[in-house]
Amino acid sequence: MSERKIPLAGVIGDPVAHSLSPRLHGHWLKSMGLPGHYIPMQVGRDDLEDVIRTLPKAGFMGCNVTLPHKEAVLGIADLVTDRAALIGAANTLIFRKDGKIHADNTDGYGFIENLRHGAPGWNPKAGHAAVFGAGGAARAILASLIEVGVTDIRLANRTRARAEALQHEFGTKITVVDWVQAGNMLDGATTVVNTSSLGMVGKPEFRVPLDGLMPGAVVTDIVYTPLITPLLQTAAKAGCITVDGLGMLLHQAVPGFERWFGERPVVDDALRKAVLR
Repeated sequence: MSERKIPLAGVIGDPVAHSLSPRLHGHWLKSMGLPGHYIPMQVGRDDLEDVIRTLPKAGFMGCNVTLPHKEAVLGIADLVTDRAALIGAANTLIFRKDGKIHADNTDGYGFIENLRHGAPGWNPKAGHAAVFGAGGAARAILASLIEVGVTDIRLANRTRARAEALQHEFGTKITVVDWVQAGNMLDGATTVVNTSSLGMVGKPEFRVPLDGLMPGAVVTDIVYTPLITPLLQTAAKAGCITVDGLGMLLHQAVPGFERWFGERPVVDDALRKAVLR
């Protein structure tokens, strides 16, 4: 009688050594007493398709995909979810029993779940959203904000053309604001999101004037190094509800883990401590 294969998953990127995903999934596997392993895999662009097509043969149930491969995997997958197609990137691959590769993007899901857990009273329809940055993360966040009912999003990016490209894709709910006027977006904003790397360790400071922050507004930063960014520090002093960026990473991992290992994990304080240790 052949033994049941131990399920495997992992994360593909280049580089990948910095990824917190192995620690995150490893904590769940251990705490839930599940068989399985989750491993980091550094894979260059030229080898990406060969590696992905080989993984199911080695017992992999699927994998996460991080920079710089999140767009490229859409061309390798057999099935692409609507949200991954809309965002133009995938972060989660599922290797199905019929041999097909299924690509999804759970970043928007992780973003919304993080807001709902970190700010339980958050109402996406209470007022407009102010979003800073127009990179890959912004695409997932804009799609998810629109999906939960935000009807008015003000968007600013240091390069205006990138913000206008997103406006063109996502439609009339988005208004582009010049970066030099970005502070004005905060007037009346009930949801404030930094999707850029500004304020991250080793990156330029987040220099947008924040005196327009409204007490009670929900302010979140997808940066989690440092965990409490200068934006969140200022927002807390202004009486805002602040939500750090680590939760987005934790929550986006839930759907993939459930598909690969067969059990739905929980995001709790023990997980945060394990990932931050």
